[in-house]
Amino acid sequence: MSQTSTDPIKEDTATGAALRQLDGKISIWAGIPFGIQHVLAMFVANLTPIAIVVAAAKMPAEQSAWIISSALLVAGLGTCLQLYPLWRIGGRLPIVTGVSFTYVAAACLIAADPQLGYGAVIGAVIVGGFIELILGLTAHYWKPFINPIVSAVVVTTIGFSLLSAGAASFGGGSGSPDFGSWQNLTVATITLVACLAFQVLAQGIFKQLSVLFGLIVGYVIALIFTFSGIAPGMVDFTKFSGLSIVSLPHIAPLMPFGIKFDLNAIVSFALLYIVSSVEVLGNTSSLTQVGFNREPSERETAGAIAGDGLISSVSGFFGALPLTSFAQNVGLVAMTKVVNRKVILTGGIILILASFFPGLAAVFNSLPQAVLGGCTIMMFGSIVLAGIQMIAKAGFSQRNITIVTLALTIGIGFTQTDGIFQYFPALFQSVFSNAIAIAFVVALVLSWVLPDEKHFLTDSDSSAQ
Repeated sequence: MSQTSTDPIKEDTATGAALRQLDGKISIWAGIPFGIQHVLAMFVANLTPIAIVVAAAKMPAEQSAWIISSALLVAGLGTCLQLYPLWRIGGRLPIVTGVSFTYVAAACLIAADPQLGYGAVIGAVIVGGFIELILGLTAHYWKPFINPIVSAVVVTTIGFSLLSAGAASFGGGSGSPDFGSWQNLTVATITLVACLAFQVLAQGIFKQLSVLFGLIVGYVIALIFTFSGIAPGMVDFTKFSGLSIVSLPHIAPLMPFGIKFDLNAIVSFALLYIVSSVEVLGNTSSLTQVGFNREPSERETAGAIAGDGLISSVSGFFGALPLTSFAQNVGLVAMTKVVNRKVILTGGIILILASFFPGLAAVFNSLPQAVLGGCTIMMFGSIVLAGIQMIAKAGFSQRNITIVTLALTIGIGFTQTDGIFQYFPALFQSVFSNAIAIAFVVALVLSWVLPDEKHFLTDSDSSAQ
């Protein structure tokens, strides 16, 4: 009598292999924990730019809630679009989209202007999104002018620029009254140790859930600190007050601020969309590097940029800010090697559901900054490492070393120095307040104007050759 049985070890091996394949066969249900992991890694960062801009616009709480709901909806739709493209729009890569910080400074200036207001921000978001869409669809014309060392500089700058954000979260969130308190540092450290311990001790596919495990452990510790009085308010339960059961998205034309098309606002955002395209270029390169150990194809890069442009325009019609591929999730891929599209799709679906059910969104949003910092600080370091690997692949020639040194020094150094551009026009300041923008421009110009490598060789180098 024969007996059919399944071997759990083989099943585990098969699932693990599927997780590391773009189109590996895996059930939706098996992918849900990994999708939740991706959502938790980016959730607070997705809503923070919205909170900053609506505060600058002095928007009522009801309107702020509408925009937050819209931001979750379009983040989920954008993720789905990047995973499963429409025509040439979408990267067909494990990309998670979210509201970008790149536009915050410009959006605050425009929203606070009584002559323009938030409506002008929305008009600029819509028009600028179409510009990025065109940039993506025409990428095969301009991408050859960006050589590998420039892309490597962009990825490295993205990683370095995120390190301070990870450190700020580790301390409890920049500007928080208890920033750097022993309670925050303790929770963040426990979260980090839980991530590392799970990654080392867990077996099989469970290793790839180390970030989710760390977030859960950190959240439980934060709850204990909150209820015991050690750190009252660490988990903010006010986020749960006054929530409706179901929330329906609102479109911008029907909102009180409407849509306004102002030329100055559009020009400002158009320049930032170019910066965002470069950021997507870097994120796509680092994603394929850490997830597939290869460079992205022209189709993947162009599709990712076009996808960000289209979903950003859609975001504007729903009253939200532009979206981009999230570096947080690139770091998560670097740690877990989970690249399965169906798995990441579950994260996109969760974001869409959160937009309709405020209670679900409130649970994710109540995750303390210290808990996020404990996990993300290592993820951001992975992006820096990916950039360094790309620099090594481009080669440590004297010419490349010069480009990298100047681009990183000027890009990161200038943006860490307050007021260095204070006498420049506001438009210039809004664009070049971003380290990625400065590093990209410096690296690009140097890659065009610096002479060939032979001009960098000393006499001894030349004689050796």
